[in-house]
Amino acid sequence: MAERALLGIIVTTAVVVGGSLAGFLMLHGQASRAASATDVPVATAVVKRTTLSSSTQLSGILGHGLPTPVFGGSPGGTVTALPIPGTNEQRGSSLVEVDGSPVTLMYGARPAWRDFRWGMTDGPDVAQLERNLVALGYATGLDLTVDSTFTSITRRAVLHWQAATGQAQTGVVALGAVVFEPSGVRIASIPTPLGALVQPGNPVLMVDSSAVGVIAEVPTSQTYLVHRGDAVSVLLPSGASLNGHVAALGDVATANTDSSGTGGQQSSGGRGADVTLPVTVTLDQPTAAAGLDQAPVTVNVTDKTVENVLAVPITALVALSEGGYAVYVMHGRARQLTGVTPGLFASTLVQVTSAGLHEGDIVEVPAP
Repeated sequence: MAERALLGIIVTTAVVVGGSLAGFLMLHGQASRAASATDVPVATAVVKRTTLSSSTQLSGILGHGLPTPVFGGSPGGTVTALPIPGTNEQRGSSLVEVDGSPVTLMYGARPAWRDFRWGMTDGPDVAQLERNLVALGYATGLDLTVDSTFTSITRRAVLHWQAATGQAQTGVVALGAVVFEPSGVRIASIPTPLGALVQPGNPVLMVDSSAVGVIAEVPTSQTYLVHRGDAVSVLLPSGASLNGHVAALGDVATANTDSSGTGGQQSSGGRGADVTLPVTVTLDQPTAAAGLDQAPVTVNVTDKTVENVLAVPITALVALSEGGYAVYVMHGRARQLTGVTPGLFASTLVQVTSAGLHEGDIVEVPAP
């Protein structure tokens, strides 16, 4: 015997895959309140062959990412010039001035920890410096080989750089004269005032990404749904949607005492202390979000995608009294109950598999 429950189906953002309906179908009174499909107004829908994606919805802030500290300048030196907060700086830019000398931004993942000079021991930091000298054009005509050895040719490239930027031409890059960052940066804030002394371990600047991105929060109970590289769509306050990808998932949890948020689950104690991890999202076209710094956005993270599958409206599902699910397939005025196995749920549609169901079939759904 088949009964159509008054499905009242709730589709949430944390999607369960693999045919399990837990968390997706709230069958209001499956036994006591079930009603025959002939007792309620009905409509029809077409069985589609399509691509479905499930998603997790997160709340986020559009901006330039999490600020990171910049340590530069010789310890004990005096800060003699500062940048303007909010400005973007690229390779070769002077981030700050200490004792009248620039602290230059260069690209690299490894921070500087020693002077660069002819005769120093080999190391990957040397290759990092040489790579920047080549990119900035100061090794032109010198036949500089980018490797781990500081050679006389490396020293000549350093001299070219120092001469072009008005520095004392020593051929030595003193510790603190350059700062390595993975890419261009934006000046986020300036914790060290003009005229202050550079103190070991104290940042002179705080910088973030020069590109616009999103920092979202994912509840710790849902981190298994979000992975680096996942495709996302970012809904802007204007209603426009931008595509992007998850760049990183943080590892430091934060307790949020705001129980009204949309991103987390309320604690079992009822105090609304959501524990979340930060998720960094990069936009495929960051210029499309220019000028929207600190704007609240909604991030939809694609959890799983299935292609070339049959799909019906979720409301077409019929709960069978003996267990399992089916749909009513229409044949003119007649209808035939056909068993189906639900798969991925996405928005208003559900993936179904059945030997008796085909693309283009007409199925019964409750009338709107």
